[in-house]
Amino acid sequence: MFDIPFLRPNLVKKETYLPYLEQIEASRIYSNYGPLNGLFEERVRDRLFGGTGGAVTMHNATVGLMLAIDQSRRPGGEFAIMPSFTFAATPLAAKWCGLTPYYLDIEPDTWQLDRARLVEAVDRLGDRVAVVVPYAPFGTAIDLAPYKALQRRGIPVVVDAAASFGTTEPGTGAHFGQGFDGSVVFSFHATKSFGVGEGGLVYSANPVLARRVRQAGNFGFSGARESVLRGLNGKMSEYAAAIALATLDAYPAKQAARRGLLGLYAKLLAEAGLFADGWAMQRLAGGVAPQFIPVLAPEGRRGQDVVAALARRSIEARTYFSPACHQQPQFRDDPRGALDVTERVASRIVSLPLWEEMDEAVVRAVVEALRGMGGETAS
Repeated sequence: MFDIPFLRPNLVKKETYLPYLEQIEASRIYSNYGPLNGLFEERVRDRLFGGTGGAVTMHNATVGLMLAIDQSRRPGGEFAIMPSFTFAATPLAAKWCGLTPYYLDIEPDTWQLDRARLVEAVDRLGDRVAVVVPYAPFGTAIDLAPYKALQRRGIPVVVDAAASFGTTEPGTGAHFGQGFDGSVVFSFHATKSFGVGEGGLVYSANPVLARRVRQAGNFGFSGARESVLRGLNGKMSEYAAAIALATLDAYPAKQAARRGLLGLYAKLLAEAGLFADGWAMQRLAGGVAPQFIPVLAPEGRRGQDVVAALARRSIEARTYFSPACHQQPQFRDDPRGALDVTERVASRIVSLPLWEEMDEAVVRAVVEALRGMGGETAS
């Protein structure tokens, strides 16, 4: 046990979703896109996406990625272009669809897929590209302009936005992904800022695509309950939808707490002189309610050594995403471009603790621990 754990998931309390459970008992509908799933989808679409497009609940985000990729992919394509700096679910989803991940490098400050290399790879690989799967790192609002351009060229895009539910676009304040006619996949895992236990959601401004994803998530059934396209069971239960509805009401307060802690970390890291010493934070875009706080250790320090040093001080930290996907046994043989930035970032990444009830004293303790390491973690 750590004095300061990495995460402390804080799902809504049972009193807030008991009225929804009573509705389940009254309807005796427990799954199969039941009324609570429909109500949650409707509220998400109306409150967050301006009433446009389609929102489809999922059992989890990995299933959402699989279905969105499979329903979007170009026939005859073999590659799913994506970063290696992402969670394993991203390439695994492509593999389950029979595609081969093709890894490209990331940008050194935003950690999103390198946009210049993306254009070059798409042009070079041509019709072999089945789909592009960018990752929105740690909840940021990645620039969707290049992906809208790909969509216009007939190259489908599925955005892995696992931690970006609730993120708003810079300038407009619109929800991330609003108006995007590819697919955007969000996670509702217990550790996310919008956590329900297990769950996810696929959004698309294209209602036809959203309907296909929904159909695929119900075994590809037609209205006659005949399987007419490749599918699986991806449905969210009514019980998870009950928690999701209660969470939607509580989410503004959760977002405010997390955004406040992000600002507090940045302030205290600066005051402690850690940025001057070579520590760095991700350049975020938009309004983000972070899952945790990712930072880069100074050049010459390994993130894993920092995590070990924090553990000796009873502070739990992680290294998302180190090793990067291409460094893991399952993915080592997948094709890729040069990944110099990915490997530098992955070697230095440290994921610092965050939870909603965390106070300034806890954040100060984490920051002071980093400052007090000195040369302890120098390689």
